[in-house]
Amino acid sequence: MLLYTILGLLIHLVFFASIFDIYFTSPLVHGMTPQFTPLPPPAKRLVLFVADGLRADKLYELDENGNTRAPFIRNIIMHEGSWGISHTRVPTESRPGHVALIAGFYEDVSAVAKGWKENPVEFDSLINETRHTWCWGSPDILAMFAKGASGNHVFAYNYEAYSEDFGAQDATKLDTWVFDNVKEFFHAARNNQSLFSKLNEDKIVFFLHLLGIDTNGHAHRPSSREYLNNIKIVDEGLKEIVSTLKDFYGNDGKTAFIFTADHGMTDWGSHGAGHPLETCTPFVTWGAGIKYPQKVLAQKFDDTYLQEWKLENWKRQDVNQADVAPLMAALIGVPFPLNSVGTLPVDILNSTDLFKAESMFTNAVQILEQFKVKMAQKKEATLPFLFTPFNSLSDSKQINILRKARSYIKQKKYDEAVSLCKELINLALKGLSYYHTYDRFFLAFNVVLGFVGWTSYASLLIIKSHCNLTRGVSKEVKKPSHLLSCSFIAVGVLLALFLLIQACPWTYYIYCLLPLPVWYAVLRDFFYRYMLTAGLIAFAGWPFITPLWTRAKSTSLSWIFFCLLLAVFPLMPVVGRKPNIFLVVGAGLLVLLLSLFVVTSVLKRKDSLVSEELVLHLLQMLSTVLSICVVYGTHNSLLKKQGLPLINQVVSWIILASSFVMPLLSPLILFDRLFSILVSSMSTYLLLSTGYEALFPLVLSCLMFVWIHMEQETLPQSVVFCKQKVSSIQFTYNTDITQFRDLYLDDIRRAFFLVFFLMTAFFGTGNIASINSFDLASVYCFLTVFSPYMMGALMMWKILIPFALVMCAFEAVQLTTQLSSKSLFLMVINISDIMALHFFFLIKDYGSWLDIGTSISHYVIVMSMTIFLVFLNGLAQMLTTKKLKLCGRPKSHLT
Repeated sequence: MLLYTILGLLIHLVFFASIFDIYFTSPLVHGMTPQFTPLPPPAKRLVLFVADGLRADKLYELDENGNTRAPFIRNIIMHEGSWGISHTRVPTESRPGHVALIAGFYEDVSAVAKGWKENPVEFDSLINETRHTWCWGSPDILAMFAKGASGNHVFAYNYEAYSEDFGAQDATKLDTWVFDNVKEFFHAARNNQSLFSKLNEDKIVFFLHLLGIDTNGHAHRPSSREYLNNIKIVDEGLKEIVSTLKDFYGNDGKTAFIFTADHGMTDWGSHGAGHPLETCTPFVTWGAGIKYPQKVLAQKFDDTYLQEWKLENWKRQDVNQADVAPLMAALIGVPFPLNSVGTLPVDILNSTDLFKAESMFTNAVQILEQFKVKMAQKKEATLPFLFTPFNSLSDSKQINILRKARSYIKQKKYDEAVSLCKELINLALKGLSYYHTYDRFFLAFNVVLGFVGWTSYASLLIIKSHCNLTRGVSKEVKKPSHLLSCSFIAVGVLLALFLLIQACPWTYYIYCLLPLPVWYAVLRDFFYRYMLTAGLIAFAGWPFITPLWTRAKSTSLSWIFFCLLLAVFPLMPVVGRKPNIFLVVGAGLLVLLLSLFVVTSVLKRKDSLVSEELVLHLLQMLSTVLSICVVYGTHNSLLKKQGLPLINQVVSWIILASSFVMPLLSPLILFDRLFSILVSSMSTYLLLSTGYEALFPLVLSCLMFVWIHMEQETLPQSVVFCKQKVSSIQFTYNTDITQFRDLYLDDIRRAFFLVFFLMTAFFGTGNIASINSFDLASVYCFLTVFSPYMMGALMMWKILIPFALVMCAFEAVQLTTQLSSKSLFLMVINISDIMALHFFFLIKDYGSWLDIGTSISHYVIVMSMTIFLVFLNGLAQMLTTKKLKLCGRPKSHLT
């Protein structure tokens, strides 16, 4: 028990760890060439204000007196710049939000194991591409970008970490500290020639991180006086900083400003999820290169924010959070961040159409570079014949789009160029996602194999430990097949080589190789006859997962009843059973009872063939009565040591011979012919039975009759119009090929049902391939003197009778569903091959003759399925489509 517990724990730990390789891998790639717009930028410098935790509604809305909380920002919206909502993505946390704003890509999900504190993969950002960057704010945020920057061009000024105190009385000091230090910085720069020179260069960024609003929101909630008052303080601070920069630069008009937030906050002061209060943040931009406010009469959005904020007449320009990074890069003329997936919001730019088109072209090439690197990496790590490229963006299509976009720019068709570049960006982003999840199905498939294997193994342990289903199976300890062991070792070696060639991570070896020992443990001792019971119980639930339950409830109930009844037979013992002549007689009486019902229905019909049918049914009933009498009489005679009575022997052989002829005299109407085949077969089967197996063909046939009805009910609506009543369908040999239809998924299920029912027909009561699995008493009604060939032939016919009943029923299924025999045959071959592969690894060369014979017969029977099906199909067609005419009878024409 301890061993199983440890094994199960280790397997489930691997399953748990697998999600980090399947779902939580970094999307980032490296090795791209930097891309920047080849035109002079509109701005020399950019100021980025990020108010941590600021909700869009709390900034834009008016207070209860109809006044704005942020008069400076409101004035910008109405007179100087553009505004809108920046839509963030989950997780709505500080680090992911700042990465999206400054680096242009959304959360690297592999950071889930890092607690969102540190990015596990190095990435490029706007700050890294600038000439100089000065930052003020929280040490957690600033250190992340300063650490990732190359060179020494990033200067960070932060307060101590202990200042971020949620219990502090006044968190606004975190923001006033930033504003005060920025003003002191510019004041000191006037007296520092080196710093003054740097500040007057181009391609520089000032980043102000304002944490006070987020801290007050956590401590007091966003609707609190502290949170709302902090917004006013930030608004005043922005006004002062903008004034300071204008004074310092002499109001040269070369400074661009962006004010936004990393995430919002719920009413109860939390963030991290995807509620609109968390994902909707303010976005206000003005200055060099930014369009002035645009007044409009009406705007269409899916929300009511414009009316609530009284801003319906000022054009709202929403952006995705990652779009801010390429916007900032275009404004100051630095290369777009290499890992950015943002799309430049060209409608915000106040520049020439040429600049917009060139910037958009640069944006498209920058994202396409990531796609190319990602594709090259995946192609290099995949065997050539297994690599499946992203067809929507082939190499030729990339070249065509880029060439066409460049041509549009030369022709001054700037709008067309921008539109084409956006199309390329969308395709490249889809391609990035495609290659990022390229191995997901392969890994998930192996994990599923492991899950199913472990579940199967655990189920087998439960069944073997606590159920009596395996009582007929030898309990001796058996050594596993060397062939099975060697096969699994070979598969493992090949799989390891396959992973090695593709330079896969070491974790891939665990996920792919783990299912092998699990399935080896399952397949060592997997197949028992009781597995047929499990299958039949599963079949019983079929109507519940289809419309059959509501469409044909009575038929569905019959299906469930007979499936469960048939499921009992594989649980019965194969060998060592005592003869029970009363079960044989009972089976015969049930056949007689069914025959009486059929005779009653025939008497109600009024046609010229009633008398002929009635005679046939009475003869078959007489044959059944004689079989019952012969079985009972022979049994008693042998018990008295009087041998086999000659009259019984003669009658038995006559019944056997007549069973081949009787069905051919019956009408070709579907159920009439099938019932005639059943009664004739049962007459012979009763003579060959010694116990419960006499009931098996009867129950199997009842299930087959219900199956025919069920299959006709499953036909799709497109075939219903030509559906006939089952009672009026006739077997015909030359079926009109034009009636065959296209294949449906249900046809694969029908093929599987056929294979399963054939296996049930064979293994339901034992099989002939082992000397120990049948009783010589079965042939005592025909002969008692040992004759191996004759006895073997009789037992073979006993085995074939259930097969014949299944195949005849399937002939009816093919006819009622208009299914092509050829297509079915090919599907059955495929299913048989899969089963043969399974039984190939279960062949035993040790143990009892029963074990060895059973293992061999499983494989041989499935391998012989193709030839066997040809024979069975021919037999079924002869039994169902041939009609013998009595001599002297006039020909009758069917109307």
